[in-house]
Amino acid sequence: MTRKFDATELVVATHNRGKLEEIAALLAPYGISLSSNSDHSLPEPEETEDNFIGNARIKAHAAAKATGLPALADDSGISIDILDGAPGVYTADWAETPNGRDFVMAMENTWAKIQNASGTPPYTARFCCTLVLAWPDGHDEVFEGVMPGQIVWPMRGDQGHGYDPIFQPDGYELTFGEMDRWEKNKISHRADAFRKFIAGCFD
Repeated sequence: MTRKFDATELVVATHNRGKLEEIAALLAPYGISLSSNSDHSLPEPEETEDNFIGNARIKAHAAAKATGLPALADDSGISIDILDGAPGVYTADWAETPNGRDFVMAMENTWAKIQNASGTPPYTARFCCTLVLAWPDGHDEVFEGVMPGQIVWPMRGDQGHGYDPIFQPDGYELTFGEMDRWEKNKISHRADAFRKFIAGCFD
């Protein structure tokens, strides 16, 4: 049985203001007061796990323990079958440069790796989002969302972020990079995880 959320405050374990706004919109009907890691001056904990659930758990429990409030964290990325599931939890790491993240470089390098692997299209892949809601007593609930699709080349579209311009979701002709942000948000891996989260902990 999933534990229901019955508190009035929730910490979103992120320093990303955009992510906080997105989550605030989803939780607006429930009258919850939201804050972020930044509001509590919390550092980013080191993500030492090799899977999405493990890293989301680290972030959620660190925030819950530090604040004494329930905390929600997510870990997400793209897994490409021909690359044995890479980049996976290292999705953002593949874009790191001394001057910040460069996702165009990351997409070019990803495509080069796919070309060097022995395989033929379609290059199946999936975006994954794992949400962990942790309580100060150490309990947590896990919700996983997935959007299957394929990697396409060349890059298409300048909407979205990250690897969106090379990911074409199943059932669509457009890449995530070509989709309207709000349309994408309705069908994305994050939307899938949030539907399960709301159904499990609120409805």
